[in-house]
Amino acid sequence: MTIAATGATLPALFRPKKRLGFNTRVSFNDNTGPAQGLREGIELYKTAERLGFQSGWAYQRHFDHYLSSPLPFFAATGQHTQHITLGSAVIPMRYQDPILLAEAAGTTDLLIDGRLELAISTGANGAFDAVFGAVDTDARTEAKRRQARFLAAISGEVLHTVEGSGPGAPAGAELRVTPHSPTLRSRIRQGSASISSAIQAAELGIGLIAGTVQHDHEKGESFGAYQARIIEAYRSTWRKTWNTEPPSVAVAASILVGTTAELREKYAAYDLERRTLGIAASRPKGALAPAKQPVGAQISPVFQGTPDQVVEAVFNDPGLAAADEIVLFLPPAFDLSENVRLLTDLSETVAPGFGWSRTW
Repeated sequence: MTIAATGATLPALFRPKKRLGFNTRVSFNDNTGPAQGLREGIELYKTAERLGFQSGWAYQRHFDHYLSSPLPFFAATGQHTQHITLGSAVIPMRYQDPILLAEAAGTTDLLIDGRLELAISTGANGAFDAVFGAVDTDARTEAKRRQARFLAAISGEVLHTVEGSGPGAPAGAELRVTPHSPTLRSRIRQGSASISSAIQAAELGIGLIAGTVQHDHEKGESFGAYQARIIEAYRSTWRKTWNTEPPSVAVAASILVGTTAELREKYAAYDLERRTLGIAASRPKGALAPAKQPVGAQISPVFQGTPDQVVEAVFNDPGLAAADEIVLFLPPAFDLSENVRLLTDLSETVAPGFGWSRTW
């Protein structure tokens, strides 16, 4: 019997989960191809909405067997759903034109009735510089510059005042991004892998989603312990900067509820693969193997086992206990039916025990 079924109270340090989400890479493999992967991605969002999930996040990765352009996908998915928010986790700003991204984001958000949530990051992959072009400064500095420009653009700020008359705009015209979605900025988050990035997010006045990879943790510090420190740094900085209560914090985690012996065996194998291969684990057929795991990085644990074992592990993890929203990280190589089973078992078996409830 799980805590959800017995009606037992939540542990004192465990924050009730206001929302339940999932994170997918919208993967495809060499056998079925990208069109099938995209269609199955839409089906996954439709199923998650029926199960009551409040958010669905899609990872962006260029030049591989995953979703490379989230906004067109969200615009399409939004036509098949009504309630669930559609979010990117994450878009690296180093490789974005901030104005074009702001235009696409505003258009997408209006098309899906204000359900877009963008998580952005200031990290970078040096291997992509040859394609996207080198910059004069280091990658992180450039990413922060583009992030600031993007936030200004979606806020409706004047980006340029035309000085001389010419085709397209008269002299004195104030150029702003259109179409403008007035509330979009309030739904921007920063993907955080360190305390410094969490502090930056709070100072910018944007939300936070903590991912499955971390940097700059103390030697011997567990993933959950450092994640809890990240969240606390964000909240304390927000209160100091804005003198208000911070928005909800989302945390991505591999929470695989084994409701049968067969599923528990499958999830244990994934756990072993992730602990052995790190970020190279669970790749669809044809996907590139990461060259190496970043030096000093650590990846999140897999919470797997019986429903009772999963509940206990989640309750005892400091990072998940501190979060307001849990986002289920789906193994990239799992197919649609396997992912649907994960969503179903999480939402129906253990999530109510975390204080979560459906809102539609």
